[in-house]
Amino acid sequence: MSAPVLSDPRGLAVTAAGVDSVAALEAAIMAYGAFRIDTADRLKAALTADPNLVMGHILHGYLLLLQVKRELLPTALHAAEAADVAMQVAGATPRERLHRRALGFWIARDLEATSATFEAILAADPCDLIALKLGQYVLFYLGAWERMHDLVARAMPAWDDTMPGYGFALGCHAFGLEENGVYDEAERAGRRAVALIPDDIWGAHAVAHVFEMQDRAAEGLGWIEARAPAWRDTGNFRFHGYWHRCLFLLAAGRADEVLDHYDREVRPEPNDEYLDATNAVSLLWRLEQHGVDVGPRWRELAVRAAARIDDHMIAFGNVHDAMALAAAGQPDDVARWIRSGEAYAALGTETQCAVMRVVGLALGEAAQAHRQGKFARAVELLLPLRHEIRRIGGSHAQRDVFAQLLIDAALKARQFDTARMLVSERLAMRPRNSWALGLSPID
Repeated sequence: MSAPVLSDPRGLAVTAAGVDSVAALEAAIMAYGAFRIDTADRLKAALTADPNLVMGHILHGYLLLLQVKRELLPTALHAAEAADVAMQVAGATPRERLHRRALGFWIARDLEATSATFEAILAADPCDLIALKLGQYVLFYLGAWERMHDLVARAMPAWDDTMPGYGFALGCHAFGLEENGVYDEAERAGRRAVALIPDDIWGAHAVAHVFEMQDRAAEGLGWIEARAPAWRDTGNFRFHGYWHRCLFLLAAGRADEVLDHYDREVRPEPNDEYLDATNAVSLLWRLEQHGVDVGPRWRELAVRAAARIDDHMIAFGNVHDAMALAAAGQPDDVARWIRSGEAYAALGTETQCAVMRVVGLALGEAAQAHRQGKFARAVELLLPLRHEIRRIGGSHAQRDVFAQLLIDAALKARQFDTARMLVSERLAMRPRNSWALGLSPID
């Protein structure tokens, strides 16, 4: 017997046993919007109360995939199968069926089909907050920042500040604007998002990105300091917020303070979260380029990276693993990483296979060449690909470590014409960039 179709607070049709189930699902969605540590607990409570809550099972699958661990794919598939059972028992709306398709494509690692399905959901239901946030996430890791902006911008006219979660939607819009260089509008949207929902770390992080790209380090530090108290109940994404603080400290010439923040806030303890590891790797690499001795900190990152060599969920994470292995002086593990990456790239069955083949392997090899003092080889690998690096995903700020690696390699290889060209390109986009200004003049 079919369950009733009810409306959620944004007017979307939801298949649920009753209004309490809708409210429980909404609580989980709002928790996810803020990256709260109790998101999974709220969703578990919703599914315990209503085992046939279709969108609850689908959201469970999405949350598993967001952990970016290949060993969780079977568990995500189980969540998808539970959604199928719930659909058979309770029925499903067209929107819910599209979400089930998106989940299936994502489990199969077809990110383009996943993205297209989220776009289809939003075309019919632009106030679907899950599709909005996850659609942006998938495009983010495809390096498709124009599409990432457009996905959200198309939906925004359907939203207004009377709708629950409007601040989260506005935070997504702010980030899309920022990644496309529309900095003034991005800052306004991000500030408004945080005013509406003070613990919206995604909106706050969008404003931090504006400060980073405009080299407004002092304002960035003040912004993070003011926002951080609201992140107490946020999950590990708060470590990424603290990573931004460290970038501002580096830009402000306070590199000597960064290691303390690294130990207390960016990497307070070893864990297996991919975003935490990428934060740590890129920050240590930047510190060393600033002449800071990071001590033994590469070791635990390399242990994690060695255990993840065959994971191949996103090239962005894989490449940072290669950097950790290279920095820790483990050439055998780097060689194993290259062999594994080549085998994965040859499969061609997942979206990230092509990314690894075209960009990922070269980035990993370049990191190894740089650490071994083969700077000309690093330039040879990276210079032709510098406009393709976006394909690994991540933000402009996150990928900047590779731009810095290339310039540093060109300087150390005494390829001064190339270095001058690259620094000029950088200063044309970021005329106040302290790192690039500190390199001039180059001769």
